[in-house]
Amino acid sequence: MTNAKAFAAQNPTSPLAPFSIQRREPGPKDVQIKILYCGVCHSDLHIARNEWGSTMYPCVPGHEIVGRVTRTGKDVKTFKEGDLAAVGCMVDSCRVCESCKEGLEQYCENGMTLTYSSPDKKSGGPTQGGYSESIVVDEDFVLSVPKNLDLAATAPLLCAGITTYSPLRFHKVGKGQKVGVVGLGGLGHMGVKLARAFGAHVVVFSTSPGKTQDALRLGAHEVVISKNEDEMKKHANSFHFILDTVSAKHDINAYFALLKRDGVLTQVGAPPQPLEVAVFQLIFKRRSLAASLIGGIRETQEMLNFCGEHGVQSDIELIPIQKINEAYERLLKSDVKYRFVIDMASLK
Repeated sequence: MTNAKAFAAQNPTSPLAPFSIQRREPGPKDVQIKILYCGVCHSDLHIARNEWGSTMYPCVPGHEIVGRVTRTGKDVKTFKEGDLAAVGCMVDSCRVCESCKEGLEQYCENGMTLTYSSPDKKSGGPTQGGYSESIVVDEDFVLSVPKNLDLAATAPLLCAGITTYSPLRFHKVGKGQKVGVVGLGGLGHMGVKLARAFGAHVVVFSTSPGKTQDALRLGAHEVVISKNEDEMKKHANSFHFILDTVSAKHDINAYFALLKRDGVLTQVGAPPQPLEVAVFQLIFKRRSLAASLIGGIRETQEMLNFCGEHGVQSDIELIPIQKINEAYERLLKSDVKYRFVIDMASLK
């Protein structure tokens, strides 16, 4: 075992503070990575504060990890020392269930191993995430990073990127389709960029008129202020696909009316309270309400390659690790455009 510097929460109410964790020595199939950048996801805040009731303390958050390989096990074939590498939301799964065999490890029927605050089959303790100087991960859950992308702006692709890419890909979004993105935050801004890169006509729905210019800059063709009923009615029965990224309670039924026959609304935002669904809105046009959770390792690599080919990366604010608690408070106010990323060199 080796010691690694990190920032951790010790309990639900403590701020994140310097901490030392132990990383296992790389086994035959392991890749050791020096972490260069780690994105800050809203779920980091939820888990650090035990808002989902499953946190294992002490907790080192972080699952949007980009770094450089420093050691590899003797059986590792796809990475070598010096390579750029990335780690997303999971670091293991059962590998034998139907979902795992299909490359859908995120839906592992025996439970995926999350990158942090999850039982670690190899160490026996909880997994610890990317707010640290290094990490050791099984080769099968390590990803390659396109060399043309900015490393810091690549980090959020490991969660916000794949969370929006996966449903767009699954529902075959492409040229000739009209696609809506509800909400323009960390997830929404990636949804806009990716839907545009897929060739769709992209419309952003926002409650804030102040986001119009930014939405257009990010790649939207149109912006609709969702509080304006007249603007909403103009788009009735016209969308092939809508991606809803909003994590607060909202009227999802207003968007069902905008879908064409056989149109699909996919929810990737996770509101804490149940959403009311007007089923008749779905029945009479054979519309569908769907949902999606990140992506498997194979699809995540596909997403990174796609972003490399199309020059897609996240809009970020780079921060030192010492400002993580301030960043959490700003996250609660949606005061970031559009994703915080920690420069892990600051940990020294």
